[in-house]
Amino acid sequence: MISRWLVDRWVTGVALLVLGYLLLPIAVVAALSFNRPSSRLSYDFAEFTLDNWRNPCATSDMCDAVLRSVQIGFIATVLATVLGTLMAFALARHRFRGRSAINVLIFLPMATPELVMGTSLLALFVSAGVPQGFWSIVVAHVTFCVSFVVVTVRARLAGMDSRLEEAAMDLYASEWQTFRRVTLPLALPGIVAAALLAFSLSFDDFIVTNFNAGTTVTFPMYVWGAAQRGIPPQVNVVGTAMFVLALLLVLATTLRGRRTRRTS
Repeated sequence: MISRWLVDRWVTGVALLVLGYLLLPIAVVAALSFNRPSSRLSYDFAEFTLDNWRNPCATSDMCDAVLRSVQIGFIATVLATVLGTLMAFALARHRFRGRSAINVLIFLPMATPELVMGTSLLALFVSAGVPQGFWSIVVAHVTFCVSFVVVTVRARLAGMDSRLEEAAMDLYASEWQTFRRVTLPLALPGIVAAALLAFSLSFDDFIVTNFNAGTTVTFPMYVWGAAQRGIPPQVNVVGTAMFVLALLLVLATTLRGRRTRRTS
């Protein structure tokens, strides 16, 4: 009886083990956010404390870097999501000359090593006389985030039933009404997922940013510089807060999608 139960559920067990392996580093970061280390260069769990959460900006330079990364990530996400969504609709819904070549080119930023992309963008900015700083980072992040948005949104569009839009048109809905009331709500989970992915990539990027930042310091660059003299425990607070926020956004989007399907 027990062996039969194990055979029927071994796939679930393996999936849970893999999921636990993936979430283990996040659990360690969350635990260290409540830790008071014995020294700045130590990462052992010495004493439980809530001071890190009560004073997340104890290191002012870190909070400035976090705010700068959030600003860059937000702007890059908006631009990449708009451009990537439009490209995904064009590639998924229309036939035009050069479509196959564009499909191949879309994957190049995803397949190109970040070291190559960072140096290429640096050479482009220097040759064009573009000053390195906040906006050069934004342009660099949009460059590699667009591809991920296109792939994510296009996968969502490929799974949509076109008969729903045709039914709306048959019921005398205009093209704009069909898009606003049928197409966009159906594609919205993919667009939100693409936006979250783009923001995560932008917020987390170090290599491309390091080549094109100039004197601008983002959160990953701050962590890299602080590692030489001891990373403050508030860094773990920021990481845990970002993970919880992303998790809440995903859950909210999932619940909204379920409610929409039930009401329809």
